[in-house]
Amino acid sequence: QVQFVESGGGLVQPGGSLRLSCAASRNIFSGNAMGWYRQAPGKQRELVAGITSGCITNYGDFVKGRFTISRDNAKNTVYLQMNSLQPENTAVYYCNRRYNQVNWGQGTQVTVSS
Repeated sequence: QVQFVESGGGLVQPGGSLRLSCAASRNIFSGNAMGWYRQAPGKQRELVAGITSGCITNYGDFVKGRFTISRDNAKNTVYLQMNSLQPENTAVYYCNRRYNQVNWGQGTQVTVSS
């Protein structure tokens, strides 16, 4: 059973922007805090941003005001707007619950390179 469908990744030049989307199963999304995570090659998966059901947000320190997480509760979808991307942002990006994660999806690859 597919629980998350992440999309919107791709190849972008340094300084560019991407908007990621994650459509989640309703039973996973509804009423739950959600998060975007990333995993770079050879590194552990880490939290990028989180958003509660009431749209209170938090971000990893490395975001530095460049990313914005949002959600559309009617569409069971969470978004991540990423601006001023840098090569160190290259990773596979995943969404999941902010707490009590369930099985991970395939993620979406973000590559920042000139």
